[in-house]
Amino acid sequence: MTAHLRRAFAQTLSAPCFRKYLKLLPDFGGIEAEEAALDFAEAYPHLGAAISLLMNRPSFGRATRIAVARAEELNEDPYHTFMSAADAVEAEHPLAATLMRRAMVLDTQTGGKSTRYCHAARHLAECRSCDAAITDYGVHLSHAQFLEMLRTEHGREHGFWCLVDL
Repeated sequence: MTAHLRRAFAQTLSAPCFRKYLKLLPDFGGIEAEEAALDFAEAYPHLGAAISLLMNRPSFGRATRIAVARAEELNEDPYHTFMSAADAVEAEHPLAATLMRRAMVLDTQTGGKSTRYCHAARHLAECRSCDAAITDYGVHLSHAQFLEMLRTEHGREHGFWCLVDL
């Protein structure tokens, strides 16, 4: 039974399978298995699934670490995962929260999802409010640079820009 649950977890990062698997292990084996599973989740190819699992464990530090390290992959449109994760980590990890929110803004813009413009404008405002708390953007664009890139690539989307309070 444990092999089946472990295999199902490895294929899908299913939190219910993971919890059932851990319950079947001896007390000390569960701790090691959980660490190994969280390590596995950090490298999982579907970033949205990895962040979802890590946020639900909760392992916020791991979730924010992969959000920053794999920011270019934050384009899978797991909207609700990124929104709740960004809200949860904003105070302690403003860069990770900003990068997840930027992914939602870009998904809205590049996907032509005009029905989400009001949400994207709100996410952009939340990025602006995090900007003062971010001391080092590292390899990522600063807020001003991100705005410039957004204007350059999506400046014609007037329905969006009229909602943005710059």
